Amino acid sequence: MTTIRRGGPAGPASSGEQVSPAPRRPSSDAPLPADPRLARELLDGLAEAVVTTDHAGIVTLVNATAGELLPELTPGTDLARCAVPALASAVRQGAETFDTEHRGRRLRGVCRRLAAGRCAWYVRDVTEEQARADALLAERSRTAFLAQAGSRLGLSLHRDQALRATATLPVPYLADAALVVHHPPPATDRPHWIRYAEGDPAPVTGIGSAELTGSVPGLAEALDGAATEPTTWLDAEPAELAEVLPDSFGRPGAVLISPMPGAGGPGGALILVRRAERPGFDQRDVELAREFAARAGASLAAAQLYGEQAHLARVLQHSLLPPELPPLPGLALAGGYRAAGDSLRIGGDFYDVFRTERGGMFALGDVCGRGVGAAVLTGRVRQSLQTLRLVEQRPVELMRLLNRALFDAPDAARRAQFTTLLLGTAEPEADGGARVRVAGGGHPAPLLVRADGTVTPVPVGGMPIGAFTTATFAEAEVRLAPGELLLAYTDGVTEARGGPTAMEMFGERRLREVLASAAGLPPSAVVDRLLQVVDDWLDGQSHDDIAMLAVCAAPRT
Repeated sequence: MTTIRRGGPAGPASSGEQVSPAPRRPSSDAPLPADPRLARELLDGLAEAVVTTDHAGIVTLVNATAGELLPELTPGTDLARCAVPALASAVRQGAETFDTEHRGRRLRGVCRRLAAGRCAWYVRDVTEEQARADALLAERSRTAFLAQAGSRLGLSLHRDQALRATATLPVPYLADAALVVHHPPPATDRPHWIRYAEGDPAPVTGIGSAELTGSVPGLAEALDGAATEPTTWLDAEPAELAEVLPDSFGRPGAVLISPMPGAGGPGGALILVRRAERPGFDQRDVELAREFAARAGASLAAAQLYGEQAHLARVLQHSLLPPELPPLPGLALAGGYRAAGDSLRIGGDFYDVFRTERGGMFALGDVCGRGVGAAVLTGRVRQSLQTLRLVEQRPVELMRLLNRALFDAPDAARRAQFTTLLLGTAEPEADGGARVRVAGGGHPAPLLVRADGTVTPVPVGGMPIGAFTTATFAEAEVRLAPGELLLAYTDGVTEARGGPTAMEMFGERRLREVLASAAGLPPSAVVDRLLQVVDDWLDGQSHDDIAMLAVCAAPRT
């Protein structure tokens, strides 16, 4: 075995070990080779332009790159008076940088002070670098524009809002004026338009002439939904757009027309107009306009669909809202209604009152569920009652007929809905009171409010309507003395959640307390007070449908 022994830090190595000398870094003060040809080759190989000056600012050297980028600079040139204005200005002001456009290139220069008052300017060609930065900024700007446009258009649920957003968003980013030409439903021969130009306080609307679509090249094709690329129309004649542009706009320089495709067909055409002094549309502008027009067309189609649905909902609402109660001799009635939700005042709770030969008939019900489905069944129940009461006015028998009618409907097997119902008749009596017969179909018992404030339920029981073909129903009869009242209500009253915890039910106890405090008041006052108390209890919270109907004998006059 051979053992290699090393000396200490200051001692020599043993004779059996080879030690390489540590490399030495050359000193910065070491003289460089005096080879002018080598120096020139090194300078000319640089990608940067190098210009040196003496202490008086006279150019002493330019490398090959400087000769290409700055041919005006030659040895002997006074740099402070050279033909490169940005560089000359930087020298005169003692600045150490400059940034300029020169001979179609973007140049950036940095000065380094040398010994004996000499200077060296290093100039880079950043044209491609600047182009990439400009393209990135432009892309970010386009993305931000589309994001803002998408947000605005997405919130435009009405046709007019969508049209206004489409006309205003492109100005001034894409054009100096934007025009949307469309045919509102029902379609007409004359096109409608909405325009917004830079400087206008608000969009302007109008109806175009029959010749408008034919006089503007490409407009008729766009309105027909032609699947063509947006086209730029240069040197537009003012007369062809004069009727839709502001008087002060002047001669259009470039016009870009894009179709606005919709869900069921073309939604319109977007016309972007630039003034003559503004550059025309490049390919990126065309692509952005196409994307914006497509989004605007989708927004317009969605807004139109929403408008149609809202119209249908209003028609349905009008047919399902509780009716104005007819006057009944010897009787006083009042109803109250609150639909669940804020968008549409339609729901599954309802009441109706009909005149009879000896008084009146009333109904109050609660359809299982809420929304449009419950509203449709509500309408069916009410229409069936309207018809069946003409052949039967006994409450229990009428309920049986109604139950059979619901099961005889063509879609009864597919439905899983039912209705709880109170159905009654009220007949005034000679002594000023009234006799009431009430049949129950699985509904909360009506409450009898005596003149002294006593509140008692009237048990009627029964089974829901439309739940079973063999359902059974019950009936009760009460006499209302003068000043006494019968209140029928839906469970939306007692199950209203609110109060201090926002989750506590209103409950039957509070309902009875309100009715007891209102004893002796006319039905309209009782209903108004109860609705106000329930609203205060809810304090803006969501709730189920609420309906109530109060019946009493009318006081003699």
